[in-house]
Amino acid sequence: MKIKMILPALTEAESPFWRPIKYSLFPPLGLATLAAYLSPDDDINLVDQHVEELNLNDSPDLVIIQIYITNAYRSYKIADFYKQQGAYVLLGGIHVTSLPDEASQHADSIFLGPGEDTFPQFLKDFRNKQPKKIYSSAIRTLHNIPPVRRDLIKRSRYLVPNSIVVTRGCPHHCNFCYKDSFFNGAKSFYTQIVDDALAEIERLPGRHLYFLDDHLLGDVKFAGDLFEGMKGMNRVFQGAATVDSVLRGNLIEKAAEAGLRSLFVGFETFSPANLKQSNKKQNLEQDYIKAVNRLHSLGIMINGSFVFGLDDDNKDVFKRTVDWGVQNSITTSTYHVLTPYPGTGLYKEMESQGRILTRNWDLYDTRNVVYQTTGMTADELKNGYNWAYKEFYNWTNIFKSSINHKSHKHKLKHFIYTGGWKKFESVWNVLIKTKNLNNMLPLLETILTKVNSPGKHQQQ
Repeated sequence: MKIKMILPALTEAESPFWRPIKYSLFPPLGLATLAAYLSPDDDINLVDQHVEELNLNDSPDLVIIQIYITNAYRSYKIADFYKQQGAYVLLGGIHVTSLPDEASQHADSIFLGPGEDTFPQFLKDFRNKQPKKIYSSAIRTLHNIPPVRRDLIKRSRYLVPNSIVVTRGCPHHCNFCYKDSFFNGAKSFYTQIVDDALAEIERLPGRHLYFLDDHLLGDVKFAGDLFEGMKGMNRVFQGAATVDSVLRGNLIEKAAEAGLRSLFVGFETFSPANLKQSNKKQNLEQDYIKAVNRLHSLGIMINGSFVFGLDDDNKDVFKRTVDWGVQNSITTSTYHVLTPYPGTGLYKEMESQGRILTRNWDLYDTRNVVYQTTGMTADELKNGYNWAYKEFYNWTNIFKSSINHKSHKHKLKHFIYTGGWKKFESVWNVLIKTKNLNNMLPLLETILTKVNSPGKHQQQ
């Protein structure tokens, strides 16, 4: 059977503000995971439109498309084309789960929620010529899933080919978070068997890993056992976690000992009212600076996540957020315009209040304002968001932020990492076009080497 698996490019990836490197970081791991359930005799073509051209001059029997909100319209066009050619078309992903009625108009079958239990059932039904229109995930487990089909991934086209996911979902339920709609209806956070996760890590070449889990530290026992098993592997890795998990117990020290060198942290907002509005209870009454200092004392760089446009925000939120990031040596900052994704509590709340201004999904990219704001106008929010990125990443602030570290090595590491990520676009573009991006991995691994910072917590 000829099978084509497609991740269509996000709309923002083709905008004038497109940073090609941002969309050349991680391979389509979700599709490669589903591919593991296919037969070894199947002819599988996995295409990521962010890093390669999509050839439509073929005749697959089965087409599988993964849909996010800002590639939805492009995905539907591709799906409609292949349906007209006689292929059987499957659609899945967060957007499909959030808006199944919309997606089903363009598919023979749709998948709601994770596919580890539903995709094998579909394959069985398809071979028996009795496929269903809708497959909805109910059994949430990662126990004994087959190894990801990494042989289908074009490693040379990604900066971080060694991306890995060892859990699903998150134990928290922030009302603006898109993942809640995806895991609705059954267990919303679960983990692999530790030995299976370690075996997957062992199969990956090189030293560097990037855990794409929503909350790598979300299950204390699992994470502790995982980090214990990783000690001695000589890995360096990056991941994501919450302020609360950084401050609680000694799990972050275990992560650092296992090789954690950079952490995505969802600070989101400094306003208690905004945290309550967002149901982000895990951040309430937390000491952000204490969490930052703890990470820095372990030599861990920080990618801080911040959301602009919550109801308690006003025009001074942009400067306050940038200044705080610079003063506290946040290595990289990711800013977002608040976006009420369909299927979330925030969307339902704003819809009931008549605050949703557009349902053009191309604009739901966390760069555009799609709802009625309070505290500032839509233009003020959009302009402040753009200003924050420009200001945080100017050379003066990169230098100021770097020199605040205690260790000279950490100062240099911060400066190179931040400057390299944002200030050498032409270099990244050449590497992408010549398919040499993967050759930068040794440099990334060098930058992520251990830093022993003076202070209470010493990294071993």
